[in-house]
Amino acid sequence: MDYAVKLFVILLSSILVNNFIMSRFLGICPFLGVSKRVSTAMGMGLAVTFVIAMSSVITYLAHHFILVKLNMEYMQTLAFILIIAALVQFVEMVIQKTSPSLYQALGVYLPLITTNCAVLGVAIINIEEGYDLLQTLINGTGSALGFTLAIVLFAGIRERLEQSDIPKPMQGFPIAMITAGLMSVAFLGFQGLIK
Repeated sequence: MDYAVKLFVILLSSILVNNFIMSRFLGICPFLGVSKRVSTAMGMGLAVTFVIAMSSVITYLAHHFILVKLNMEYMQTLAFILIIAALVQFVEMVIQKTSPSLYQALGVYLPLITTNCAVLGVAIINIEEGYDLLQTLINGTGSALGFTLAIVLFAGIRERLEQSDIPKPMQGFPIAMITAGLMSVAFLGFQGLIK
C-alpha cells in the first residue's frame, strides 16, 4: 500500500471507524459532562485535539529516544501520564488567559483531560501499532478529531432535546444515555469501511 494511502486510511479509521468514544468507549467522562452546549463541546474538543496531537508526538519521541534507549519501557504509562499532565497544564493556562468564559464553562473537565483515558489510549496504541512519527501524528490528530466530532454532534442533539417534549422520567441523563447509545450504533455502520 502506498504510504500516502496508508496515512489516509489511518486518518479515516481514527476519526470514524475506531472513534474513541463511539467504538472504543474511551473518554466518556468529558463526553457526557461537557456536551450540554455546542460551544463548550467545541472548546473541549479543540483542547483535547491539541493535547492528543502534541502528546502523540512527544510520547513517541520519549518512548523511542529515552525509554527504549535506557531499557525502561516498563515506565511507559508513568512517563506518558507526566507528559500529558504537563500539556494539559499548558492548555489550561492558555485557555484561562485567552477565554475566561470557556475556562469557566469547562470547569473541572479541563484538568480531567490529564486522566482522560482516550489521551493515554492514543499514545499507547501508537506505540503498540508500531507507527512511525508521521503516522503517530496522523493517528493522534484523527483520534482527537473523532472525539471532537462525537462530542459536538452529541452536544447539538442535546441542545435540540432541551426544546423537545420528553416525558419527565426520561429528561436529562436518561435521554442523554439513550442518545449516546444510538449514536454509537450509528458509528458502528463505519466498521466495514476500512479493512
